[in-house]
Amino acid sequence: MLVIADEWRNFLSRIGRDENAADSELFDNPNDVLELRFWASYRGQTLARTVRGMMYYRKALMLQSYLERATTGVFLLVVDSKGGYPDNSLVYSVKGFYSLTDIEATVGGTSTMDTQGFELSPEARAQSDLKFTYVVTCQIYGKQKEEQKPEAADIALLMQQHEALRVAFIDVVETLKGGRAETEYYSKLVKADVNGKDQEIYSIKLPGNPKLGEGKPENQNHAIVFTRGNAIQTIDMNQDNYFEEALKMRNLLEEFHRDHGLRSATILGVREHVFTGSVSSLASFMSNQETSFVTLGQRVLATPLKVRMHYGHPDVFDRIFHITRGGISKASRIINISEDIFAGFNSTLRQGNVTHHEYIQVGKGRDVGLNQIAIFEGKVAGGNGEQVLSRDVYRLGQLFDFFRMLSFYFTTVGYYFCTMVCF
Repeated sequence: MLVIADEWRNFLSRIGRDENAADSELFDNPNDVLELRFWASYRGQTLARTVRGMMYYRKALMLQSYLERATTGVFLLVVDSKGGYPDNSLVYSVKGFYSLTDIEATVGGTSTMDTQGFELSPEARAQSDLKFTYVVTCQIYGKQKEEQKPEAADIALLMQQHEALRVAFIDVVETLKGGRAETEYYSKLVKADVNGKDQEIYSIKLPGNPKLGEGKPENQNHAIVFTRGNAIQTIDMNQDNYFEEALKMRNLLEEFHRDHGLRSATILGVREHVFTGSVSSLASFMSNQETSFVTLGQRVLATPLKVRMHYGHPDVFDRIFHITRGGISKASRIINISEDIFAGFNSTLRQGNVTHHEYIQVGKGRDVGLNQIAIFEGKVAGGNGEQVLSRDVYRLGQLFDFFRMLSFYFTTVGYYFCTMVCF
């Protein structure tokens, strides 16, 4: 608690507890215990923190929709035959009548609008639900529910708190056919109903056990069918988001329609803000290294080298482009251990274009201990070794021009090869 002592005092003040009170008093009240669990979860690398962060997108959409409806979307202006404003003319709105001076002041920015209660606006909520859905893919949620594990109850609680949250999971059903026991697998999508129970939205029967390859890409592949829209942002469970960044998502999506060279953008690269840098000195070094890579490094890889791939979330994919060209994840065991970069390989080979944008960022948690960092670096190095054996890298090497091929080499396996030779 020493690291965040001021936040702990603020938390106790918020729930009406004295900071000198005994811990046993805090655990007497179930509501306080729940608040404490969320408070602790929001300061770690947990699913609760990620869900809270991603739901800022919905909140931002509601605010933007509310403001636009209040300022520009619903006005009918009365003018005279000469095209001017007659005396005492009024502007009609679904919310009533406003004088011209009120409207001009509002649109001109000389007065502030009341945004209190925008989350309760039915129109804003409906508009945000049309634009945004968050699908959490948890393959073992069905098994956890069956075994009545606390993790399942926690996921159900998150669905009750966030009405736009959906959970995709694999449901294993044992059936008896012809006197023989058979196992059937279903990919299901659920949400919380008005009573807090799981409400099944979709159920797709699978030909067999889908868990054949690497866990994370298999998780993505089984859930992508439940997504909608033209763009999809892939998010890890150790990420976070910020409301002010969520307001910029509409600007980012417009990048799909901008000129980025010979080909349209198919992956919009987004920088990350590493929020674990204050945990320890090692975490600080890892944070600085990661910040350098997701800003200066990826900026140069995208322009002018044109060899930026997909190095992990939170990049935004052109969903239609990718689901019609092999998907966003390759899940073969061992060969696709660095599963993220193969999405970039796949997009580039199919005449896509990977860009990088730094005016928007998403929070990211990184390893904070020496052993964790060593394991992570070992995984990345091993993944680069496996990439050399893949057909994707072979085809890229055949198709790239000389300068682009050299850039690609020294930003993937070449870095590790040169390190091995030199040291």
